[in-house]
Amino acid sequence: MDLVVGPDGLVRPAWAAVHDDLREYYDTEWGMPVRDERGVFERLALEGFQSGLSWATILRRREGFRRAFAGFDVDAVAALGPDDVERLLGDTGIIRHRGKIEATLSNARATVALREQEGPGTTLADLVWSFQPQRTPMPRTPAEVPTTSAESTALAKELKGRGFRFVGPTTMFALMEALGVVDTHLLGSHRRGTSGVWAADGTPVAEGHIPS
Repeated sequence: MDLVVGPDGLVRPAWAAVHDDLREYYDTEWGMPVRDERGVFERLALEGFQSGLSWATILRRREGFRRAFAGFDVDAVAALGPDDVERLLGDTGIIRHRGKIEATLSNARATVALREQEGPGTTLADLVWSFQPQRTPMPRTPAEVPTTSAESTALAKELKGRGFRFVGPTTMFALMEALGVVDTHLLGSHRRGTSGVWAADGTPVAEGHIPS
């Protein structure tokens, strides 16, 4: 069963109908546009921690991650050092993986450096959104949802070249989905075409247009 009709009459993919927290995340957040630096950095970090794990595992520790990483304030995370890594390895509120913790700190520093390289007004968010495709997929089933794209591969290469870690093409495609850079909501889902970025037919929404 690919789509499920909930008690509220709304149609969702099966994965989003399993638990209340997943349903709320799907209904209110996943695929809605995030264009601020802190918001993009948070999702970049969480997607990195999610590698090899379920999203539900990460979602249920999200507040723990926010406490551990200063609300994902980029400058604050960039200032953390080796002693903080050891402290975070003892924090049961997060995923205690040394490589992923160290990558989060180094990615914060790369985010700060990006501002300096590109000049005022250019952030991690600007860079990620610059890889928005001309069209977005139109999957009817979960099997038709891509896991990578030419754009996610190019974004991964760009970020790696700028010193980012845990940013492979699959992780970057998941990031693009979460941020609304692409829309992979299944056709028939109540969320398809509701982000204000993409229409249900996979074409970009005209700027300033709010879907009904």
